[in-house]
Amino acid sequence: MQIYLPIAEVSVNAFLLLGLGGIVGILSGMFGVGGGFLMTPLLFFIGIPPAVAVATEANQIVASSFSGVLAHLKRKTVDLKMGTVLLIGGLVGSGLGIVLFNYLKSLGQVELLVQLCYVVFLGMIGTLMFFESLKAIRRAGKAGGTAPPTRRKHNWVHNLPLKMKFRVSGLYISVIPPLMVGVLVGVLAAIMGVGGGFIMVPAMIYLLGMPTKVVVGTSLFQIIFVTAFTTMLHATTNYTVDVVLAVLLLVGGVIGAQIGTRIGVKMKAEQLRILLALMVLAVCGKLAFDLLVQPAELYSLGEGGHS
Repeated sequence: MQIYLPIAEVSVNAFLLLGLGGIVGILSGMFGVGGGFLMTPLLFFIGIPPAVAVATEANQIVASSFSGVLAHLKRKTVDLKMGTVLLIGGLVGSGLGIVLFNYLKSLGQVELLVQLCYVVFLGMIGTLMFFESLKAIRRAGKAGGTAPPTRRKHNWVHNLPLKMKFRVSGLYISVIPPLMVGVLVGVLAAIMGVGGGFIMVPAMIYLLGMPTKVVVGTSLFQIIFVTAFTTMLHATTNYTVDVVLAVLLLVGGVIGAQIGTRIGVKMKAEQLRILLALMVLAVCGKLAFDLLVQPAELYSLGEGGHS
């Protein structure tokens, strides 16, 4: 069933979009990531222009994350205080990101920037997560099934000023690192159309020392507001949010997030992380390949302006 997308100006199969939304929703529920880092490149692959994919995907993340947060709130695994600090940083970052996005759009460089950002970030994070997960699985095997906890290490973060108590996470740390993480994630949300969970989740575990069970829900809580704000900015400054595309992805995403949350509870944390790492690396590889390989249709402007 082909459906025409007015802003993207392409026709796409509606069931394909529903399916993609569902798959990304499942990932959102399982891993505590908005899923945009996989969905946006998938939209590139099916022919959606990068500027439209980025703006519309931010919209879809809002719904799948909201659906995931509801499930986590029931389990009381959301640190609302930490989420609010991350959110303040995120809103500042997304405002900065939109300014940068619009500037590059005016130069005509936005598509290249978006794809390069994906290759760099997905490559780094996928590799780090893969090796870290392998170590955790090996440790679990040696210790007879229980991996030693990686949190509670005292690092430079704990020596910074402006300390605050985060009771749900059991932390007493400076608000500066969570604010900085929030700003970075906000910039990425605006430029890459991602919730930033794939950066935020590792940062919350390894940098801030939060317990893994609280990280997923708190990450999703912050993602909802930052991506909603980003979508609003894109819609009012770039007019690149495709409502038809967003609705189809939304429906699939909301259903998928509920399924993903149930699957996530049944699997071990190390298994989840290694699966996510492999998926990140696969998408990164495909994007890098598309950037490096000569396009099938080469355009050259002659004197008459024919292509």
